[in-house]
Amino acid sequence: MVYAGTVIGAGFASGQELMQFFMVFGSKGLWGIALATVLFVYLGALIMLLATKLRTANYIELLQCLMGKRAAGLMDLLTLIMLPGGLVVMLAGSGAVFAEQLGLPNWQGTMLAVLITCIVLIKGLQGILNFNLVFVTLKILVLAVVSFLAIHHQGGLPRPFPELLEYKRVAANWGWSSILYVSYNMIVPVALLSSLGRTVPFKTGIAGGALGGLILGVTAGLITLAGLSFYPSVLNCQVPVLFISRSAGFVLQLVLGLLIWIAILTTTIADAHGLASRLAPGEGMGYKVVGIGATLISIPLAGLNFNFLVRLLYPLFGYAGLILLLALLIAPFRKLRIN
Repeated sequence: MVYAGTVIGAGFASGQELMQFFMVFGSKGLWGIALATVLFVYLGALIMLLATKLRTANYIELLQCLMGKRAAGLMDLLTLIMLPGGLVVMLAGSGAVFAEQLGLPNWQGTMLAVLITCIVLIKGLQGILNFNLVFVTLKILVLAVVSFLAIHHQGGLPRPFPELLEYKRVAANWGWSSILYVSYNMIVPVALLSSLGRTVPFKTGIAGGALGGLILGVTAGLITLAGLSFYPSVLNCQVPVLFISRSAGFVLQLVLGLLIWIAILTTTIADAHGLASRLAPGEGMGYKVVGIGATLISIPLAGLNFNFLVRLLYPLFGYAGLILLLALLIAPFRKLRIN
């Protein structure tokens, strides 16, 4: 659930990521979902295999095994840029949900997310694991129920839709878009999962990584199918899942709005933890200072438009993450230095 929780953040649970990377391609986007699912399963299992074998405490140890010290140093630098960037996007997403769902000022949603993130960071790694265990399961179940109800309300599975070229897209075709989606989504899971190398049993880690990837793919598929049921009007929404949930009833829509916000928290916490565990290994005072400090520094930039941040930063993260994705894909064919 930790793996799924890091990916199902504001962009995923709100439908914004899935809209920009898959729904814009119409029915072809479902092929992109299938490709992403295969990659999520494979990469989740592989990351946990390496982390538990190497008994890693942070992502730099895993990167050095995959790429060597020089390339790992470059990827480390990129990751140290992307984790704070992701933190900004998540905090902006918190404000967007408060504004669209509750009609409250954006800054209130942002500040509440900051407060809870800081509290969980003070509790350390165990607090993060407990948070994910409870809330990730809940939000996946609600997202699945809302998607099923939306599809049923629209008369069943959507008919084939062509892609509409007038809408902005992050890549030229569904295949490349899918690869970019998985690529940038690997940054935070690697940062978080690599810190579990000394706490999770070997077989449990591999099985959990594969299962987490499958859960991600199935959930993404359901949300995309539901979104295509409202195609193309859904492409104009900042929070597509809230738009399609209107057919599921007022109460469930409120619950979904709350869970989307919780989804933001899981990734916000993962971003802050990944950064803190890299710069201040262990769970001492240095870890807390770095994590909380990074969260507080992100507040001013979180005032930017959520949709704009996703469209600007996530494709850039995807291209940067291609280095990591390539290293992971070829890892089984190389002789890695595993003790």
